[in-house]
Amino acid sequence: MINIGQQSYCTLEVPRTDRMVVYLQLPGVNGLEALDSAKQDQKLGHTPMDILLVDDNPGDIRMMVEALKEALPAARLSVAVDGIDAMQFLRREGRYYKAPRPDLIFLDLRMPKKTGFDVLEEVKQDPTLASIPVVIQTSSSAPTDVERAYSLHANCYITKPADLDELSRTMRVLAEFWVTIAKLPDGGIRGQSH
Repeated sequence: MINIGQQSYCTLEVPRTDRMVVYLQLPGVNGLEALDSAKQDQKLGHTPMDILLVDDNPGDIRMMVEALKEALPAARLSVAVDGIDAMQFLRREGRYYKAPRPDLIFLDLRMPKKTGFDVLEEVKQDPTLASIPVVIQTSSSAPTDVERAYSLHANCYITKPADLDELSRTMRVLAEFWVTIAKLPDGGIRGQSH
């Protein structure tokens, strides 16, 4: 477990006729002050949140740790480096018998041993795990990957930002959404037991 202390556009395209394309403007340099002020007002950064990051790339893991330090300083981040490790963590098997139930999962698609698609399918088919939001965070922007992820009930699909500043902005927007706007079952991220 790792404890975390202290003008671009994000396009979400779902290639289905019953959904629309959403263009979400992320805060730029001038918008950061407004978000920081809103974050302070809502105590966004001080909300405890358990996050599971499933990624095998050490560089991407390091960038997520840095981005989350800024976006959600009270978050507790656990990392699984492959799909098998992720499922053992989620099911509290073996060395993970005391693992916290995550409030949110960030899942890469391309991993050894078990792909992100396989993990997503298992999570969403398991009644004890299905309500955990899964954010696909991957380098792929292939329409077939997007379609497959949503058909397996991913809650969000984002292409990994290329640099730390862009990732930090993305994490702030996602943190604001999952902490202050979205309502989650089982008490969700309000620090209540699961």
